[in-house]
Amino acid sequence: MKKIILTVLTFTLLSATLNAAPSDENRLEKAYAKEFAFLKAQKEMLKKRLKEVKRDDAKKIEIAKREIEKLQESVIAKNLKVEKLNNELFELQRNVDNIESDTQLIESVITQGNSLLKQYGQKLKVYPEDYPKTLKTLFDTSLNIANRLSTVRSDNGNFYLKDGSEKSGLIIKVGNIATYGISDTVSGSLVPAGDGKFKIWDETLSAQTAKVLASGKLPDTLNIFIYENSKKEIADKEEKTALDVVESGGIIGWVIVGLGVVGVLLILLRVLFLSSASSKTMKIAKEVSTTLQSKGLDSALNLLKARRGAAARVLKAVVRNLDRDREHIEDIVTESLIHESERLDKYGTAIMVIAAVSPLLGLLGTVTGMIATFDIITEFGTGDPKLLSGGISIALVTTELGLIVAIPLLLLGNLLNGWSERIKDEIEASALHIINQYNK
Repeated sequence: MKKIILTVLTFTLLSATLNAAPSDENRLEKAYAKEFAFLKAQKEMLKKRLKEVKRDDAKKIEIAKREIEKLQESVIAKNLKVEKLNNELFELQRNVDNIESDTQLIESVITQGNSLLKQYGQKLKVYPEDYPKTLKTLFDTSLNIANRLSTVRSDNGNFYLKDGSEKSGLIIKVGNIATYGISDTVSGSLVPAGDGKFKIWDETLSAQTAKVLASGKLPDTLNIFIYENSKKEIADKEEKTALDVVESGGIIGWVIVGLGVVGVLLILLRVLFLSSASSKTMKIAKEVSTTLQSKGLDSALNLLKARRGAAARVLKAVVRNLDRDREHIEDIVTESLIHESERLDKYGTAIMVIAAVSPLLGLLGTVTGMIATFDIITEFGTGDPKLLSGGISIALVTTELGLIVAIPLLLLGNLLNGWSERIKDEIEASALHIINQYNK
């Protein structure tokens, strides 16, 4: 701004100087001096004003900085307050959730407690606006019932005998877990028969215990049958036969048993066959050797034609070709043994196949039983274990049957295979013995 004013004044003076007459030089100099003094005064004034403006600006900036700092402090304080309020809100929300959860739990406990008390003829008085009082009432009532049920008490009543007849007598209850019955003819421990009724379970061991408890004393030995629920009937123990066990395995169980029977028959047949072959081998070899030495090839060959069996057929081929060279005779022995191996190994493969398949069928039964069990659980739940017994029986019994069939068959099958190999070795040794004897 100052430079613009000086420039304007300079141009004004120059213009006046150029237009003035030479006679006016003194007057012009005075005017120039006057203007210069004015400009100098203006300059000083502008400098002073500029200093004042800078000072004012500095003050305003300082004031603005202080205001900004105050605002920043205020913002930080409000942020802290907001964070604190958020934390308090979160804690309040969590407390509300806990209160709702506790309320639901208390209501569930009250509902369950009321349901249990109804079984003993008690009704719980509920105070909707005062849960602590309701819980106290529930616990006090439950404690009174527990104290009453934990004692040995007796009363007249009826119970059933093993033949199904009903008998009147004294019913002694030990808490809520065991019961004894005493009549003029029968005494012993009682078990639930359903619908709150009881039946005699043991007449021999527990009769003395029942009589001692009836007299108000404690026996030295307590023969007791403990049950969980007096409303559920305890079935009598059934003795299972082998047929019942197989029947519980279902169709797969019968298939495994059928394969086991077939395997046993095959083993018996193979034992008879190998026993006959083993007993004839050494006997025929000895007869052939004696005849060959005493009567010659023709007599030995006629002897072998009258005999049957693997040993006779192999030795017949040897005797028929004794006049050939040794290598050719040994090839004939090997060929004959290979041909007879099919007969000596008869039923061996079938036995081993049954031994291998039986455990797999057992595993199949296990999978089938577990699938049936889970289907029942999906449909009916797990409230009644009797519903699950069918699938579990299939799952366990089939595995048991598969192992019962497989283990003996595998063991006997390998033993019979070893016996068959020994018979082959004996036939081969007998054939070589005759060849060596003839060559000598």
